[in-house]
Amino acid sequence: MQILILCFVCATGGLVHAESTVQPRPHEARVAWWRTDRFGMFIHWGPVSLTGQELSWSRANSNTNCPNNGPIPVAVYDNLYKSFAPTNFNATQWVSIARSAGMKYMVLTAKHADGFLLWDSKVDGYNIMATPFHRDVCAELAKAATRQGMKIGWYFSPMDWRDPDCRSTNNERFVLKIQAEARELLSDYGEISVLWFDSDGRPAMWDPTNTYALVRKLQPQILINNRLEMSTHEQWVHQGHLNSNEDFYTPEQRIGAYDDKTPWETCMTLGTQWSWKPGDKIKSAGEVIRILAQCAGGDGNLLLDVGPMADGRIEPREVAVLKQVGAWLNNNGESIYGTRGGPWKPTKAFSSTRKGNVIYVHILHVASDAIELPAIARKIESAFLLSGNSVKFTNQDGTLVLAVPTVERDSSDTVVKLTLDGSAMDLPAMDLPVAFKASASNVFQNDEADYGAEFAFDDDENTRWATDNGTKQAWIAVHFVKPQTANHIHISEAYATRVKKFEFQYRDVGDWKTIFRGTTLGDDFQKHFDPVTAQDFRLKILDASEGPTINEFKLSE
Repeated sequence: MQILILCFVCATGGLVHAESTVQPRPHEARVAWWRTDRFGMFIHWGPVSLTGQELSWSRANSNTNCPNNGPIPVAVYDNLYKSFAPTNFNATQWVSIARSAGMKYMVLTAKHADGFLLWDSKVDGYNIMATPFHRDVCAELAKAATRQGMKIGWYFSPMDWRDPDCRSTNNERFVLKIQAEARELLSDYGEISVLWFDSDGRPAMWDPTNTYALVRKLQPQILINNRLEMSTHEQWVHQGHLNSNEDFYTPEQRIGAYDDKTPWETCMTLGTQWSWKPGDKIKSAGEVIRILAQCAGGDGNLLLDVGPMADGRIEPREVAVLKQVGAWLNNNGESIYGTRGGPWKPTKAFSSTRKGNVIYVHILHVASDAIELPAIARKIESAFLLSGNSVKFTNQDGTLVLAVPTVERDSSDTVVKLTLDGSAMDLPAMDLPVAFKASASNVFQNDEADYGAEFAFDDDENTRWATDNGTKQAWIAVHFVKPQTANHIHISEAYATRVKKFEFQYRDVGDWKTIFRGTTLGDDFQKHFDPVTAQDFRLKILDASEGPTINEFKLSE
């Protein structure tokens, strides 16, 4: 995936105005366009689209040094190319769809870990020219992108799980092969803006010194992500540090944490898997817009993946969502493009971006008409919705209050434009006060970063609280800063048959009190009860078949 962002940093680390005479260092100049563009399209595609299963990972294992162990036999997977004839592929149309979504750059899986190449390669005959389609996809997409002013990048997997030399005693020979492939990709298709390496969490054995040198020689201004030298998946989130040849780090399937020092890009699927899946559950336009706003508010980019179908078309459902996102950006794009994150760090409820003397407040999930934020050390000269209406504001005891009635809001993201009497860029980044804290008796392998209790309360069905395998009893609780009244609960259990017996409880003072008891939960458990006002609520699981895990736990009145 790739991301570029416009930003300048002074020698002391503080942000400066774009008109400053301070000259950016080479890396900063290289990533400037990417930071400005903020939003790109990731494309995972290949013969595997004939099956509707995941790219590369659905292939059975033929190399024990590699981690894949999918359900499709090797003899079947490796021969899919013989039936791959995407006659409806239209590169110009792909680029037009990305443009209609407000995307500014595209990254195609020129080579994924199954080793299949989407270009006319002279290095390996396992490529698109051996298919009935017999057309160079990379060439057509690069030409169409250039014609429409779209930046193009390649995803390039250094791994090739099909090649027995990969990570074997012949790995040195294998590395020479992948370097020759990279030479083709970076020599024959004009200016390439991003090279997106990947990792499978195994030792990286790809001669990084010479591989980086080759890439920089062929495309001096190209952006390179942080995965060529990775050996563990945890390094995807490489906050605060990049190696000398890396331009950005790559949180995957999650929104990166606020980081205005080191460039980063979230890569995320529109559906539930990277390549096309028939009837897949896809994100709504509102979900995509809110994810984009949180990425930009955290000073990062969003590379959103689509998986074209076997006939070469991007699925119409996905196109419809992308066009709705583009329509929102047509009206609100100034709050995304060319901005930096902050000064308020993003949450599920709010995000903020800034440029010059302007702050854009993104209202994402707030039920109240009054928007409360920590005050800033600048006078606000005006406040308007980007839709046009003025916004009343006051400063009360260190709190900025914006009056934005819910009836005036966009259900996806309502943007308030604050014009200040001075620069917004030198304001310090601030955490928003937390409305609640979540806790649990057990977290899977103590991995709070991926499976902590807070993920059950984040309004994101793609995250979850999880417990250790074999856990039979557990609890998850939420503590609100202010007392909350609730008379309805909605729980989504990730694996719908695990919980067998539970109690839902609250606590005002003293011991926990049970509101009601139940047996199974499932993926859509809902129940009304007599109103309860308290700061603490808890789901106590008394019996489970194995480690319980919860996607969402919502209280309302």
